[in-house]
Amino acid sequence: MDFRQLPLARANRLINHGPVVLVSSCHHGRSNVMTAAWAMPASHTPPMVAVAVGPSRYTHELIMDSREFVVNIPGIALLDAVWCCGTNKGRGMDKFAHCGLTPVAGKRVAAPLVKECIGAIECRLADHPSAGDHSILIGEVLAVWVRPDLFDERLLVEKEDARTLHHLGGRDFFPSGAVIRKPE
Repeated sequence: MDFRQLPLARANRLINHGPVVLVSSCHHGRSNVMTAAWAMPASHTPPMVAVAVGPSRYTHELIMDSREFVVNIPGIALLDAVWCCGTNKGRGMDKFAHCGLTPVAGKRVAAPLVKECIGAIECRLADHPSAGDHSILIGEVLAVWVRPDLFDERLLVEKEDARTLHHLGGRDFFPSGAVIRKPE
């Protein structure tokens, strides 16, 4: 098989199509929400998730100060809000209002959940190793929320409202939707 070499900076474009998330944070009454394409599970026991956030980002500051955050999972209907949250700076702006999102109180952290999302994962910051120009914010999962009509032991991505967004880079996204089950 022939391959074409890509620049090192494009390595993420081959594995970057996990779901886009909205990371919300809050400290001393100041809230923010940002788009992140680099998020993943990090541990089963204890349950942990990780998200990459640049240290210059307002969300990074709020998470480092509060030691908590929420990973919200938007569906494809939120593409405009996802783009808005990813292309506007939160310092000095209410991105929830500006991007048409509704903050709602969680149960375990002060950071708000995003009402319009499919689900949300409340986290306590467990670690934050540096990885080049980003920090890997590792969160211990404290609570998990999901719309019950869109989840039955897995996200029901075949339902239109449960289809997640996946970032290919730049302005390009694709929706989830097809489920392929391996036969026994």
